[in-house]
Amino acid sequence: MLRPKLPDIPTLPTTLTTQQSQAPAPSAGRPLTSYVGPVAAVVVVGIVLTALLAAVAISAVSVAIAAVVLRSLVSNAHKR
Repeated sequence: MLRPKLPDIPTLPTTLTTQQSQAPAPSAGRPLTSYVGPVAAVVVVGIVLTALLAAVAISAVSVAIAAVVLRSLVSNAHKR
């Protein structure tokens, strides 16, 4: 059978590199206290949205229970 010849895998030249230890650069960004306001806002919005979702879920469950009770009352009234 004929088999295709695969190309040779090129090898990279091996060179020794030395890692130099550098002192960490001073941070040029904003201090951490400037992030407290936006983080607090995100947390508050998350809590409010979670509370709204819970309120919608509880309302849906109560409407479903009321529908089942009304359905059973109407079906019992027709049977009598």
